[in-house]
Amino acid sequence: MRIAIIEDNKALANAIAYRLRDRGHAVDILHDGDDADVFLSQDGADLVVLDINLPGQSGLEILRSLRARADSTPVILLTARSETKDRVQGLDTGADDYLVKPFEMDELEARIRALSRRKDLEIGVSETFGALEFNRTTRQVRAGSERLEIPRRELAVLECLLERRGRIVSKSQLINHVYGVGADMDDTAIEPHVSRLRRRLAEHGISIKTARGLGYMIEVTG
Repeated sequence: MRIAIIEDNKALANAIAYRLRDRGHAVDILHDGDDADVFLSQDGADLVVLDINLPGQSGLEILRSLRARADSTPVILLTARSETKDRVQGLDTGADDYLVKPFEMDELEARIRALSRRKDLEIGVSETFGALEFNRTTRQVRAGSERLEIPRRELAVLECLLERRGRIVSKSQLINHVYGVGADMDDTAIEPHVSRLRRRLAEHGISIKTARGLGYMIEVTG
């Protein structure tokens, strides 16, 4: 899952990002409200962790703009404000959940899982492609009753290819999904992950085709 962390406290943002990346998620970090609004309108995310107090636009202003675009991306608000009226205002503006600082990382993760399950109910928790099944909530791939052990970065590549199934996915799109937008990575950094994933999937009748100079596309061949 691709998660945007919009938080001006860089230490906190980096700590959250480290935890979520360790769980296999792609993470984008933004510290400024104006930049965050542009990012969400152009790039988007699967879930947003959003601080209320930001330089530039506030978190609530960003949230209003998001919902005004009919964007239903799940949003968890972060704030030091603990009064009931602030929580109500955030939820009424369109937030899906609310955490008051300081908070435990385990609780943030639990809330992200809960919102992820809710979103998966809308789009379908599992996706079948050929002989394989990908569960978005557990992030597991199965061939019948057998679970395939796929490293997290290869799994992120697979997730990105499946989200754009039937379309060519560029190397830069894969890097953004695996490492986060703005990651200082050369396009060639994604090639070993694609190569290893291709070998894992081939025996199950799944192919990752290369469109030279353009990117990759996943296909069922068997």
